[in-house]
Amino acid sequence: MKICVVGTGYVGLVTGTCFADNGNDVWCVDIDARKIQKLNEGILPIYEPGLDQMVARNVKAERLRFQTDLADAVARARIVFLCVGTPSAEGGAPEMKYVYQAAEDVARAMKEHTILVLKSTVPVGTAAEVRTRVAAVTKHPFDVVSNPEFLKEGHAVEDFLKPDRVVVGTNDPRVALIMKELYDPFVRSGNPILIMDNPSAELTKYGANALLAARISFMNELANLSDRVGADIDLVRQGMASDSRIGKAFLFPGIGFGGSCFPKDVDALGHTGAAHGLDLKLLKATNDVNRAQKRVLFDKMKARLGDLKGKRIAMWGLAFKPQTDDMREAPSLTVIELLLEAGATVHAYDPVATHTTKEVLGDKIQYAAKPYDALEKADALAICTEWNEFRRPDFDRMKKALRQPLIFDGRNIFEPARCEELGFEYFGIGRGRQAGAKSKR
Repeated sequence: MKICVVGTGYVGLVTGTCFADNGNDVWCVDIDARKIQKLNEGILPIYEPGLDQMVARNVKAERLRFQTDLADAVARARIVFLCVGTPSAEGGAPEMKYVYQAAEDVARAMKEHTILVLKSTVPVGTAAEVRTRVAAVTKHPFDVVSNPEFLKEGHAVEDFLKPDRVVVGTNDPRVALIMKELYDPFVRSGNPILIMDNPSAELTKYGANALLAARISFMNELANLSDRVGADIDLVRQGMASDSRIGKAFLFPGIGFGGSCFPKDVDALGHTGAAHGLDLKLLKATNDVNRAQKRVLFDKMKARLGDLKGKRIAMWGLAFKPQTDDMREAPSLTVIELLLEAGATVHAYDPVATHTTKEVLGDKIQYAAKPYDALEKADALAICTEWNEFRRPDFDRMKKALRQPLIFDGRNIFEPARCEELGFEYFGIGRGRQAGAKSKR
């Protein structure tokens, strides 16, 4: 098929590349000429494992093209995917002007019947509004499909190529067949393509993200209680996960969730509820708990170290999660802000997110080229992102580099008993020990 993808951000770039990799002709369009120039030079605006090789392969095969000319791309395509941003506006509502502007621009460029697919995360009612706006601009026939993305940063390529499910919102059986034809190569293992109405498809995306976020916040509250009562949240997690009604996913506590989806989508769903006269209390609590959780690691350091003025804190991990350089809503930013306000200095290392952190923080902190460099003469190590390379470090080297063997593990990547056997004082999240308390192990 011939496909136009509007927007070359995270969702658009992965979507366009994966469609091209399955033999479709894809034109990716963006208004940012500099971004398009870099893409044509092979420089990607995001870090996603495996994506750069896939982009290069499909550009070379002339199935994937990057350009700023929207009218040209729309004229060539049968299906147009809208993958533009919907950032949070005042009150938590998503900012929809970019989606509506893109839809109207596509409408002006249509030459024949076009299927307009909303891939961006949008609130219930967006498809209907887009339909009204497009009809006011063009006389050509068109359809509006809701097709939300379910991509995890760090695993987006795999998620697209092997989806758990594909959700398609349309009331037209003919359009549903076209969308099924497009997605059939990705679900050969038998995972479903779910056809439903537009509002249900729109709500499915928000509902999924909000439920996952709520699980994380619940586990974080349980972890904080574990510290108070002397329980080990990892053992509690295993006991809970063994219940088939609960399952294993999204039960790991830490220092809060970040990224471009969960915080924003929880707020947006709450705003939708309020617009329809519903106070969705659980959603508000989910984000309230998450905001508070982002300072838990700092509170542990403050309780153990006392006055932090002049203290040097080493930090491993900056990105909001592993396998990405995304710093949006990253918990590390909250920890850093609190440490700097308390008069501490921060020496941080992240495998891929140094450049994106510099875009946010500039020279407010120091950046290490290697993980052990960050530890030199530091008063403590704080772990904010669970990169695999941190899981099996040289503890002897760590101990020699640190001024005192203190670990504040915001992602529970180490075992407390093992750390203490090696002579470290260890504080995790919900591992049954409060800062300043004697170990019970």
